[in-house]
Amino acid sequence: MAASEKVKTFNELFKQRLNRQHVLSLSACAHCGMCNDSCHYFLADGDPKMTPAAKADRIRSVYKGFYDWIGKFVPFWVGARKIQTDGDLEELKDVFFGSCTGCRRCTLNCPFGVDMAAIVGLTRSCLVDVGVAPEGVLTVMKDQWETGNQMAITPEDYIETLEWLEEETQMELDDPDFKVPIDKEGADFVYVINPREIKYAPLSLQAAFKIFHVAGLDWTMGSSGWDNTNFGLFSGKPDLGGHMSNLAYNHAKKLGVKRLVVSECGHGLRSTKWEGPNWGKANPLPFEIISILELMVDLINSGKIILDPHKNTDPVTYHDPCNLSRSGGMTEEPRFCLKRACIDFREMTPNRSDSYCCTGGGGAMSMSEYSKRRLSVSKMKAEQIERTEAASVATACHNCVDGLTDVIKHNDLKYDFGNGKPKLLPVKNVCEYVADAIVIPKELPERKPRVREKVRQGKILVVDDQPDVVTYLEALLQDTGYDVVTAFDGAEGIQTAKDEQPDLITLDVTMPGKSGVSVFNELRSTPGVDKIPVFIVTGDIDFRQLMYQRTVEAPEGFMQKPINEDVFLMTVDRLLETSRHERELTHEPS
Repeated sequence: MAASEKVKTFNELFKQRLNRQHVLSLSACAHCGMCNDSCHYFLADGDPKMTPAAKADRIRSVYKGFYDWIGKFVPFWVGARKIQTDGDLEELKDVFFGSCTGCRRCTLNCPFGVDMAAIVGLTRSCLVDVGVAPEGVLTVMKDQWETGNQMAITPEDYIETLEWLEEETQMELDDPDFKVPIDKEGADFVYVINPREIKYAPLSLQAAFKIFHVAGLDWTMGSSGWDNTNFGLFSGKPDLGGHMSNLAYNHAKKLGVKRLVVSECGHGLRSTKWEGPNWGKANPLPFEIISILELMVDLINSGKIILDPHKNTDPVTYHDPCNLSRSGGMTEEPRFCLKRACIDFREMTPNRSDSYCCTGGGGAMSMSEYSKRRLSVSKMKAEQIERTEAASVATACHNCVDGLTDVIKHNDLKYDFGNGKPKLLPVKNVCEYVADAIVIPKELPERKPRVREKVRQGKILVVDDQPDVVTYLEALLQDTGYDVVTAFDGAEGIQTAKDEQPDLITLDVTMPGKSGVSVFNELRSTPGVDKIPVFIVTGDIDFRQLMYQRTVEAPEGFMQKPINEDVFLMTVDRLLETSRHERELTHEPS
């Protein structure tokens, strides 16, 4: 689309999509400044361009150019304008994608009810349709349209991961009868999840499975419509929103379930429960939609699960996801669960609907070009966490887990667990604390320490520029039974991969010379090593561009440093088992 066509199309789309809610929010602002102290972008360094009113004025001026009678005839009096160049579009992209997460904290403090998120959604939708948007957002939208999930996970990979998690949960519970039901017709509920739980972070999914099993619930996973995330919300595109919602609704109808339970995802619950039925013209729905938080409250109250808070003795604080608290009103359910699962629960201040954003909302985690800005304004959230002196942070959103993990690392927030070596605070979902605190009933086998049934085999290439990390991972993997080869920079890593033909590569992102990002892209583009699974193990946030701005197939796994041994080894096992299974299906040699 030529520049003039983009501009013309944007202006036409803006006029077509403007509705009463938008007009109210674009007209009502009195520039009183009440919103200033609500925005973490402004509070971080006091830049007046980062006030919500100033950001909204970038598109408010366009509204005045079209519809304000003074703006039509004497535009400079009221700051009216029309979008005229590609540069104007890029400015809007920077403001409405890169400088606002749509958290709505400013809206709650606005005396006129100006809905900044609605303004952001309108502007983003017009930008997306002329192709002026972060590459990660466009990629995820494309994947949701084409594959039904935001990480383009194939049906085969999805089923294989569930089968692997079934085995892992059997080992944790020491119960070979545990099963992960798939497409069980007539079950009480179907569980819809964040693709992150399948691709990169299975512990929260395993925790949910444990809760369902101990409580004796009648449940199922779905083979379709299982992604509860929805970039229709983040892109302002109700057609995509309806598409993703209807995938979940239609499969739930097909299974004949009574309820659709949404895993811990702020925008996922909002999109699935509140926005989706309108986007997809799906009302009335023949089933109830609830959060796993509500389900856990019911299980605790009914005595179906019994919690021992002494299993979680370190102090825990809770971050309120914006879409759960401000846009969903769900503030007490997670606290109910945490206060019964943990000995020492500590509130952040402010909290609930007044809490600060994790910095990763509104799709920001997929916009790697704005990562530095996102973390530069993380001060408010970091100070909230630090004041609690907690040892870990709980939240009810996978997006927030990633956002908070970045905030904690960027601001070096640590806790001394008693060995004199402070560690960065871990961030976990609420269900993980609940699962850890569950008392196993007598009729179920007592939980035993996790023991590997057999020594694993395979060759693993460890690529990292830090000798102590290489030594640590080499020893950990060798003790588990793997053969290990090592490399200390990107060029050496590529050559070693060609020479040694490992079964798996663990790769750091930040290295001298060739970065891990360029090494990964070269590996994916080099015949002979392009099919080797890659496990990103890094302390740098640049790895996210490999997940969302995909010029090649995304990495099979990732983990942020510091390394959790159990999760690391579980991921290595999963990636190797999946790779072997794929080779068997294609009759490739091991």
